[in-house]
Amino acid sequence: MSMPELPVDEDLVRRIIHDGIPHCKELNTSLVDVDIANRRATMKLPYDKKLVGNPATGVLHGGAITSVIDTVCGAALMASLEKLVAVATLDLRIDYLRPATPEKDVLATAEVYRMTRRIAFIRATAYHDDPDDPIASCAGAFMIGSSEKPVLPGNGSDGGGGDAA
Repeated sequence: MSMPELPVDEDLVRRIIHDGIPHCKELNTSLVDVDIANRRATMKLPYDKKLVGNPATGVLHGGAITSVIDTVCGAALMASLEKLVAVATLDLRIDYLRPATPEKDVLATAEVYRMTRRIAFIRATAYHDDPDDPIASCAGAFMIGSSEKPVLPGNGSDGGGGDAA
């Protein structure tokens, strides 16, 4: 059974991120912007005490920030495609530049800056209010058209069959 070719639009990217990735629901992340023309996406990770890495400081755990950065990179890549195909993280380098401020939400913005037929190169930053004052920066490489089929919300899948981002 082959997958129908779906053209990518902002609504499809939002459905996949919001409804197709269980850890996004668990972290309560939201996709706040999808810019198909500029191959960019922005997500929000709300501050939550259950995501704190060190209770003495109240700073969010780096793993939560890594998760939102990886996911926003996948969202930016999906927004860059003409038709939906599965994508997968090949390499993700994150430089943590400073701790996140306790009690503040984290935003992450990603931009696809180069694409080949099978590989996309993406930059991202995590920040609070100002992207010029980043918490973390990222450079990543993602495979386009991985061996897994993309998980579509509402297609009867339980969400387990490979990363959609």
